[in-house]
Amino acid sequence: MTKIAITAASGKLGGEIVKATGLVMGQENVVGLARTPARAAHLGVEVRKGDYNNLAELESSLLGIDKLLLVSGMDAPDKRIGQHRNVIAAAKAAGVTKIVYTSVQGADEGTTFSPVIQSNRKTEQDVRNSGLQWVIGRNGIYIEPDVDYIETYQQAGEITNCAGEGKCGYTTRSELAYAYTRMLTEDKYNGEIYNLHGEAITQSELAGYLNWAFGTQLNYRAMTIEDYRCDRMAELGEFMGTVIAGIYEGIHDGKADNPSDFSAVAGRKHQSWRDYFMGLKQMS
Repeated sequence: MTKIAITAASGKLGGEIVKATGLVMGQENVVGLARTPARAAHLGVEVRKGDYNNLAELESSLLGIDKLLLVSGMDAPDKRIGQHRNVIAAAKAAGVTKIVYTSVQGADEGTTFSPVIQSNRKTEQDVRNSGLQWVIGRNGIYIEPDVDYIETYQQAGEITNCAGEGKCGYTTRSELAYAYTRMLTEDKYNGEIYNLHGEAITQSELAGYLNWAFGTQLNYRAMTIEDYRCDRMAELGEFMGTVIAGIYEGIHDGKADNPSDFSAVAGRKHQSWRDYFMGLKQMS
């Protein structure tokens, strides 16, 4: 039976993909890799050590694995390229035959998020040149952080960022997990790059959905790119603040409003935002 490994299993996206793949393949055929395996023990699958900085450890942990899902790392862009190359090299050495990479959409140039995009594109090239079978997904922006931020938004009475009227192709981790499970388990997707997201919406439309689901009265107020960058850096620190500001700058510039390939991968439409927020409304 095919054995599938998923990196960053202790993270939110990796954990969702582990669960979704286990439902299709059986948990006994899924292995999670995590820098700290104990943090992924709740997933009900075998968990092995998987530190992107430790090539020998990765090689050992990938022995017996047929297909690998590489979740893009969270380190600084210049460090991530080498870390991802460790995973690819270990996969080849261990006899893995296929690698699926979770990349991201965004502006290749001109924003403070662009260095992250550029590092992902380099990993995409490394995956394509690996000699293994491959599939690449380019994720839309997760909508869950906006939902998790609802109390902060409510206290402020508004949503503020620099996206303006730009549309964003949001997605959810559970929808991505469904798509990546198909990309892992079915070979018909090999050798392709897919944009994975749902209907693109504006920040004003997002505020409307949040108001409907949570009974809030949020408005959206656009900020300048520079003001928003300073705001995020003050709260989140220089690295993460500039990354977040760059994401919204990309939305402003139309770089998050791309054709979606989700239906082609999933065999169904992405969950509508009305249905998604209806589920939240029923729980709130």
